[in-house]
Amino acid sequence: MKIRTVVIDDEPLARSRIVNRLSEQDEIAIIGECRNGKEAISFITKKRPDLIFLDIQMPDMDGFAVLGKLKLDYDPFIIFATAYDQYALKAFEVHAIDYLLKPFDNERFNEALSRAKEQIKLKKTSSFNHKLMSLMREFQQAENEFLSAFEIKKNGRQIKVFTEDIIWIEADGNYLNLNTDRGSYLYRATMNAIESELNPQLFLRIHRSFIINRHFIAEVNYLNTNEYRFKLKNGNELVSGRSYKGKIGEYLAEAQY
Repeated sequence: MKIRTVVIDDEPLARSRIVNRLSEQDEIAIIGECRNGKEAISFITKKRPDLIFLDIQMPDMDGFAVLGKLKLDYDPFIIFATAYDQYALKAFEVHAIDYLLKPFDNERFNEALSRAKEQIKLKKTSSFNHKLMSLMREFQQAENEFLSAFEIKKNGRQIKVFTEDIIWIEADGNYLNLNTDRGSYLYRATMNAIESELNPQLFLRIHRSFIINRHFIAEVNYLNTNEYRFKLKNGNELVSGRSYKGKIGEYLAEAQY
């Protein structure tokens, strides 16, 4: 089975150079080219390529922004094409992400492509994609006025739980339970303290013990007692507190339920 590949770059010459090199590879099937971030998001979502050659510097949105807007249920392999200087490239290397520094030669291109082929064949792209998303979030963190990640120590390791991965937060004594699709993490803090640090465009407090990530809300039903039942996309259900009716009503009007 061939590796379905898309090339994303705003420069026609840069795209054609990559496409020409890929066309010489029997294992590669070029399924499309994109000129900007908007085209890339639509194409990747619909066509689900195995391999993505992604330019970082594009006029409408950069490569990190493209990845940030994608909501995929699978893990494509990403190879960056970039004109960043050596300091930025070192950051990519630390995160085990491959890249092509423009202008690149055939040897460097083939090295990156070979690595991608190997990982795709071994079906180990998920770990690379996770590191890629982590890097993208770290680049965005400095520009974000709200909390973007929780630093948590678990099993002797320091890990980051990114806020956008949290499905809901639940009070648990002097701790908070950060619930994600990868599991739950305990964080020492109070609901009131942490609520002010979370982006209100992303999180909604529905109860003195519950804060929900809006992106994971599947359905909301009124219970005739000034309470609402929230059904989440992972199947969990939470019931709101009566004192939060006004705030929830504003959310429902905005979301047009």
